[in-house]
Amino acid sequence: MPHPKHIVSAAAVVINDLNEILLIKGPRRGWEMPGGQVEVGESLRSAAIRETKEEAGIDIEITRFCGVFQNVEESIVNTLFLAKPIGGQLTVSKESLETKYFPVEEALRLVTWKNFRQRIEYCLKPEMQPFYIEF
Repeated sequence: MPHPKHIVSAAAVVINDLNEILLIKGPRRGWEMPGGQVEVGESLRSAAIRETKEEAGIDIEITRFCGVFQNVEESIVNTLFLAKPIGGQLTVSKESLETKYFPVEEALRLVTWKNFRQRIEYCLKPEMQPFYIEF
């Protein structure tokens, strides 16, 4: 029997002192929060920090674990964290064509890929945390 292949990812909803959300504009999915696959031997928290640095150029501090979205059919588990910026400068990379902070409502309008908007909304509502969403 073949071993199942699972993908584990970590993403950060980064909120600055002006209560704006950091979004990156990826080449495939449009505007989204920074995040990506957890590497072998890496913690979920460390992956969210690393991915944010790689995709947006900034250093973050994780302030809260928010929850999990699990795509059961595709065997993908996405973990979500709230974070605040603590250093670095916004930059672009091969994974981010643009990086920018947006007011919450504008950010939510810009995020249109699948359930990514819902992921951000759940991270912004402490009363819903921790959450576990299967789809």
